[in-house]
Amino acid sequence: MCKENIMVADGNEAAAYVAYAFSEVAAIYPITPSSPMAEKTDEWAANGRKNLYTQPVNLVEMQSEAGAIGAVHGALEAGSLAVSFTSSQGLMLMIPTMHRISGTRQPAVLHVASRTVGTHAMSIFGDHSDVMNCRQTGFALLSTGSVQEVMDLAGVAHLSAIQSRIPFLHFFDGFRTSHEIQKIRAIPYEEFGKMLDWGAVRAFRESALNPYHPSLRNTVQNPDVYFQFREANNRFYDGLPDVVEDYMARINAVTGQDYHLFNYYGAPDAERVVVAMGSVSGAARETVGYLNALGEKVGYLQVHLFNPFSKEYFRKALPASVKKIAVLDRCKEMGAAGEPLYLAVCAAFANDKNAPYICGGRYGLSSKDTTPAQIKAVFDHLNQDAPMNGFTVGIRDDVTHLSLPEGPSLPLSHKKMVSCKFWGLGSDGTVGANKNSIKIIGGNTDLYTQAYFEYDTKKSFGVTRSHLRFGEEPILSSYLVREADFVACHNQSFLGKYDIVSELKPGGTFLLNCRWTPEELDQTLPGQVKRGLAEKNAKLYIIDANSIAQKLGLGDHASMVLQSAFFRLADIIPQEEAITYMKRAAEKSFSKKGEAVVRMNLAAIDQGADHVVEVPIPQSWLACAGTPAPQEGEVPDFVRNIMRPCNAQKGDELPVSTFIGYEDGTMPLGTTAYEKRGIATRIPVWDSAACIQCNRCALVCPHAVIRPCLLDGAEAGAAPEGFVSVPANGAKGLSFSLQISEMDCTGCGCCAASCPMTGKALRMEPVTRDLALTPAWEYGLTIRDKGVFQANTVKGSQFRQPLCEFSGACAGCGETPYAKLLTQLYGDRMYWANATGCSQAWGAAMPSIPYTVNHEGRGPAWSNSLFENNAEFCLGMYLSVKQQRHKVRAWVEELRELEPGLGAVITSWLDTFHDVNASTPASERLAAALKDAALSGRAGELQTLILRHPEHMAKQPVWMYGGDGWAYDIGFGGLDHVIAMGEDINILVVDTEVYSNTGGQSSKATPLGAVAQFQAAGKRSGKKDLGKMMMAYGNCYVASVAMGADPNQLMKALTEAEAYPGPSLVIAYAPCINHGIKAGMDQAQAEMKRAVDAGYWPLYRYDPSKEREKFTLDSKELTLDFQQFLEGETRYASLHKTFPENAKTLFAQAEREAKARYESYKKLAQQER
Repeated sequence: MCKENIMVADGNEAAAYVAYAFSEVAAIYPITPSSPMAEKTDEWAANGRKNLYTQPVNLVEMQSEAGAIGAVHGALEAGSLAVSFTSSQGLMLMIPTMHRISGTRQPAVLHVASRTVGTHAMSIFGDHSDVMNCRQTGFALLSTGSVQEVMDLAGVAHLSAIQSRIPFLHFFDGFRTSHEIQKIRAIPYEEFGKMLDWGAVRAFRESALNPYHPSLRNTVQNPDVYFQFREANNRFYDGLPDVVEDYMARINAVTGQDYHLFNYYGAPDAERVVVAMGSVSGAARETVGYLNALGEKVGYLQVHLFNPFSKEYFRKALPASVKKIAVLDRCKEMGAAGEPLYLAVCAAFANDKNAPYICGGRYGLSSKDTTPAQIKAVFDHLNQDAPMNGFTVGIRDDVTHLSLPEGPSLPLSHKKMVSCKFWGLGSDGTVGANKNSIKIIGGNTDLYTQAYFEYDTKKSFGVTRSHLRFGEEPILSSYLVREADFVACHNQSFLGKYDIVSELKPGGTFLLNCRWTPEELDQTLPGQVKRGLAEKNAKLYIIDANSIAQKLGLGDHASMVLQSAFFRLADIIPQEEAITYMKRAAEKSFSKKGEAVVRMNLAAIDQGADHVVEVPIPQSWLACAGTPAPQEGEVPDFVRNIMRPCNAQKGDELPVSTFIGYEDGTMPLGTTAYEKRGIATRIPVWDSAACIQCNRCALVCPHAVIRPCLLDGAEAGAAPEGFVSVPANGAKGLSFSLQISEMDCTGCGCCAASCPMTGKALRMEPVTRDLALTPAWEYGLTIRDKGVFQANTVKGSQFRQPLCEFSGACAGCGETPYAKLLTQLYGDRMYWANATGCSQAWGAAMPSIPYTVNHEGRGPAWSNSLFENNAEFCLGMYLSVKQQRHKVRAWVEELRELEPGLGAVITSWLDTFHDVNASTPASERLAAALKDAALSGRAGELQTLILRHPEHMAKQPVWMYGGDGWAYDIGFGGLDHVIAMGEDINILVVDTEVYSNTGGQSSKATPLGAVAQFQAAGKRSGKKDLGKMMMAYGNCYVASVAMGADPNQLMKALTEAEAYPGPSLVIAYAPCINHGIKAGMDQAQAEMKRAVDAGYWPLYRYDPSKEREKFTLDSKELTLDFQQFLEGETRYASLHKTFPENAKTLFAQAEREAKARYESYKKLAQQER
C-alpha cells in the first residue's frame, strides 16, 4: 500500500481532486450541489496545480449546462480529455449531447452530485431522479456511497472511460455525500499515473480530429444502416464490466480496500438481502451488522456499476442461500412498472425458475434521512410470505398505504464515537465554524471525523443543524445525529420553538448562547427545557457570544466565540492546542477581509474560551411543567397543518394525507405573515419628532417590516395604546405613523443607514428583551392607503401595501426592495414569471411564501418554470392573457353594436384597454353597467360571457423577474428572442453581478477584475452591456437603475416601462452579500450610490416611443474615485493579496473602460437632444 495522504474533505472536493488528475479541459456551469467541484478545479488551476499531463486544467464557465457539455464534446473531438460537473436540471440539459458523445465513443466523464429533478416543486437536495433520466444516453453509470468511495472510485470512471472509449457518469448523493465532510485517505497522483493506460491516451489523441489527418464524424444516416451501426457497439458495452472490475482490483491494491462492481456485506448464508446504491450503504451496513449479531441471516448488496448492469457479476456477489430480495431505489418514476434498480435486478433473474422473491421500494427522495430503523423495517417486511411490491420507507402513507411501519431507533454501538449537534441561524457562521472544527480535529488527531449540515428552505435566517461525529474507526453512519453527546443552541429564541433537548444523551453537555445570566435562567428557560435537562442529568453551560462579538466589532458574527467555547467543553483536543489551530484557521479564512477582521476573530477565540459559564441544574427543574403554547386566533388550514409543523422541524412526521389538495404544488400566498420568528439581535426604533416622513426607510427595507400609514381622525382616535402618530406633512387633517414589526425584522440596519436624518429619526438598538407582536403593528395593518400622494412617487408608493413581505432573503438584500416596490405599484393585478435562482430561493421557499394578497384578496400571480426558459415561460403567460383579453374585447365590441345605450361606458373601456391604471376603474364601471342592464337574446349572452370573466377586463401587466445569471447567461437567448418579438412584456433584472444563489459564481454580468467563483485570479473579460444590446433593437424600453443612488429615477423607470407599449427592460443594481461590502450590508443602499458616483454603474433611460431625446443619462458627473470604490468590496480588494499583478492590470483597465462607457453614454444623450 502506498504511503497514506490524509485529507479532510467533502465528496465534492474528493471528486474534484480525482477529476483534476485525469482532465485537461473542464467545461462547467454552476448548479447546486455540484458547483464546489468546479470551484475547486478553478482554484487549483489558478494556483498552477498540474494534472497527470503536467499542465493546469483549462476550466471554462459556459452560459448553461447545454453549453458546458457542448464544449466537453468539442474538446474530446479535438483530442483533449474533458470533464464536467453537474446535477439535476443541469444534467437534463446535457442529455442530447451525451447521446452524441457516447455514439462517437468519446471518453468523457461527468461527475454528478445527484439531485432531485424539479416536478411539482424544485428541490436542491439529493436523490437519483436526475441520473436515472440518463439511462439511455450510452454513458456508463458508476455509483459511490461515501466520501472515501468517491476518492477511491472516481478514478475508475476516468481510467475505464479512457481504456474502453465509453463515457462515464460517476454519481454520488447530493448533499449527503457531496457536502458531507470526512477524514479520508487520498490517492496520490503518481499512483493514478501508474494505472493510466498511456497507450489508450495516445490512441485517443491520434484518432482526434486534425487537419493533418482529416476525418469527418457525426453524419446523417438513413434506415438502411443506422440500426446496424448501433448494434455494432454491443461488444464494447459487453466487455465494460470486466474493465471496471479490473481497475477496481488495481485500486484495491493501492488502497487496501475490496471494491467490486457489487459489494456484498453480511451473512454468507443470508436468506434476506437488501440491494441499493449510494449513501444509504452506510446505514444498511450498520443495520446488517446489528441484525446478524442478534442471530438473523441478512445481507446488503451495494451496487457500484449500475449501467451496464452485469447480471453475471450481480448473481455471483449474492449468497446462493438468498430467498427474498428487497431493492431500494432513491427515485420515483410515475406510472412505471417499477423503479430502475428494481427492474435491473428483476431482469438479472428473468426466466430463472429458481429466482428469489423480489420486491422493490422507494426511500430517501430529496435527501429524506434514511436510518438503520428504516432499513430494519425493510428486512422485517421481507419476513412476510409475500412482501408488498412498490413500498415506501421513511414516510407515513395513509392514502395509498404503501409505507412500511418503522420501529424505534436501533441501539447501535460505535467504538468511542462522540456525536455533536449544533443549532444555528442561517448566515450566523455556525456552519462555517463547524467546518473548521471538523478540519482541525481531523487534521490534528488520529480520530476519524464526519460532518453533515442540514438546512431548511430559507435563503437566509433559516435553521441550520450541524451534525458532527468523531471516532476511532471509520464512520459509516450516513444519517443525521439524533442522539448527541454534545448539543449547542446558538440562538436562545430556538428553545421555545424546537425540540432540542430531547436529542441530548443522558449525561450529555448542553451549551446555550443567550443574553441571560445564570440567575435568570430559572425564570427565562421554557419549562420543558428545564425538565428535559434535569431528566437527562445534563451538564449545562451558557455564554453570551453575541455581546462578546458586538464588543469586538464583529456585529452578530459570534461563530468564532462559540467555536472556541465548543473546543473548551468537548475535550477532544487540549485547549491550548485547539486555540492555536483555531487561530491558524481564522487567519487563513479571514485574511482576504483585512488585518482588522483577522484581529477581531483572533480576539473572539480567546474570549470564547474564557467566558463559558457552567450552570448547576437544580432538582426543582425535574418538576417543571411545559410552557403552554401561546393562544392564537383563527389561522388557515395550511398554516396550522403544514406550515407550523414544517417550521418546527417536524415536517418529516407529516403523513401523505396532509398534502391532499396540494398535489400539484400550488401554495397559498402570504404565509410568512404567520411566522413571526423574532430573530433580530437589534431593531430599529422610530423617533416621530425627528422624522421628516420621507418613507425612504420603508422603501429600502428588504423584508417589508417598516410600514408608514396615514390616519384620519377616527382612525387616530381608535388607535391602541403605544401607537404613535404625528400630524402628517403635506396631508392636512391626517396623522402619520411608522410601524415596525420587530418579530419579522432581521436587524439588517438598512433603514437607519438610509435615513436622511442620520441617527435621529431611526436608530438601531440592541434587543434586550423578548420580542413580541405588538397591538400597534397589528392596528397599523388595518389602515388603508388614502391616495393622498401619487403611487408612482417614492413617498406615495410606500403607503401602498407591499405584496412581498417577510421573505427569507439575506440581511441587507439588494434584490428584495425592488420586488417589494414592484408589488406596491402593480402587485394587485400582475402576472409574475420568476426565473430560477436567488429570487426563487427567497420568494418561493415552501412553506414560507412572502408574496401575499391585499384586503380584496388580490395579489401577484407568481410562477416559475426553469432557469433557462423564464423569458419563453413569461411569453407564454402573456400570450394567454392577451388571447383571453382580446376575446373579452371582441365580445364587448359586439355588444356595443347591439346596445347603443351602453356605448359611452364601452367606449371608455375600449379607450383605456392598454392603460394599466385607467383600465381598472373603467372595467369596474363597465361591469357595474352590465350588472344593472336588462339584456336579452345575443346581447344577454354577451352580458353573461363578459361578466363571467371579470378578471380579463382590466389590463393585468405581465412581468418577468430574475437575476443576471438568467438574463445574461443561461436565459439570454430566450430573453433576446422575446424582446425582438416586440410584445408588451416587462422585464426586471436584478443584477448582483454573480450567481448569488449558488455561491457567488461569475456570470457575464461580472465586471472586469472581480474575484468570483470560477474567476479566482480576477475576471479577464468585461461585463456584458445588456442594456445597450437591447437598445439596438429600437423597439425596447431600457433603463439602468439603482435604488440607493436615485430612487426617483427608479420610480420613473418602472412607471415608464409599464406604460411603454412594447417590451421593456429595467436593469437594477443589487448589492449582494457575495460582494463582501466592507462597510457592511446595512450600507447596501449607500453602496449603490457609491457605484453610480464612481461611474461603475450608470443610470439612464431609453424610450423609443419619444420622437426626440429618446436616451436620457440620469447619472451626474462622477465624484468618487473608481479605485476607491473597488477597494470598498472584498471581491476586488482581495485580488491585491492573491494576484497583485492581476489586480494592478485589471483594475486599471476596468477604470478606463468604465470612464469610456460613461463618456459614450454622455455622447449618446447629447446626440438625442
